[in-house]
Amino acid sequence: MEQAKAKILVVDDTKTNIEVLENVLMDHYDVFVAKNGKKAIEIAEKVLPDLILLDVMMPEMNGYETMRAMKGMESLKNIPVFFLTAKSDNESEQIGLDLGAVDYIGKPFNPQLVLLRVKNQLEYKRQRDHLHELVDEKTADLRRTLKVMLTSLGSLAEFRDPETGGHIKRTQVIVQRLAEVLQNNPKYTQAIPSSEYVDFYATAAPLHDIGKVGIEDEILRKPAKLNEQEREIMSKHPRMGYDVLMDATKELHDNPMVRIAADIALAHHERWDGQGYPSGLKGEEIPVGARLMAVADVYDALVSRRPYKDAYPHQFAVGEIVKAKGTQFDPDVVDAFLAIADELPATYELFKDQTH
Repeated sequence: MEQAKAKILVVDDTKTNIEVLENVLMDHYDVFVAKNGKKAIEIAEKVLPDLILLDVMMPEMNGYETMRAMKGMESLKNIPVFFLTAKSDNESEQIGLDLGAVDYIGKPFNPQLVLLRVKNQLEYKRQRDHLHELVDEKTADLRRTLKVMLTSLGSLAEFRDPETGGHIKRTQVIVQRLAEVLQNNPKYTQAIPSSEYVDFYATAAPLHDIGKVGIEDEILRKPAKLNEQEREIMSKHPRMGYDVLMDATKELHDNPMVRIAADIALAHHERWDGQGYPSGLKGEEIPVGARLMAVADVYDALVSRRPYKDAYPHQFAVGEIVKAKGTQFDPDVVDAFLAIADELPATYELFKDQTH
């Protein structure tokens, strides 16, 4: 299969200069032309050239201004640019290089030199783009591997507890939906900057009770409410979960998926008013993932049957979440929960409890 020609955009307000460069390049590349900066940006957005040859001295919008505009555009900012100029002073060159130009091509043009420099720059770009592809592919492979490992760890807690059944899957769905809603809230832009991070929260959610693998069966499987001493032992599971995750991912502590999972495991029993455990965190001190998990966990506990209690109706559970807005739960998370509350009965029908 014949390889597609590279695309070159030539920008110059002088017809003669454009014709010279077209004659030099057209046998080797697909050449597009523009006679001013505004038109150059329009064409560049449409064809996404591999390289731009940009005249410095143009009326209305000079080459420097045109390049500044392109550098501010996501689709154009990484396209390499050669400035075309008859000026050879150091100050002009410094301005162009500071803006991100790869080099200058002087006027009058030397055809052989133009061809050689364009060829070398396109080869460098091809190698750079290929390297980025390899890095992205490797990163995706590592992320998939990490996701499988974290999901497998999360299953451990589920299999230790014969009563939770679909608890892990249901709370995972709730956390994902809460993250999707809050992604549109400007206050959460840093914590949930993209849909990729929504997936991180969903992947991390099943690990919230991973610390229960360290709780004795007599307590974990007790078919009745726990006494005070047993509750104290059970309250250690957030710290145990955090330690398990940190130990299992020693070389990956800076990975956002690992960090979110560890935050959820450690802090999902913290309260907005600071009365939770294990650290007594308050308000925005509590990691966002843990705030999402806190609402999902309590709602699921309310609507699920346990040996020591019957399941409460959906509307009653929603009311209890609302009552705890601003005390136990982040108010914004409660608002997000109310936005998805009508979906939850169907989710619970899909992931009913089953005895192991």
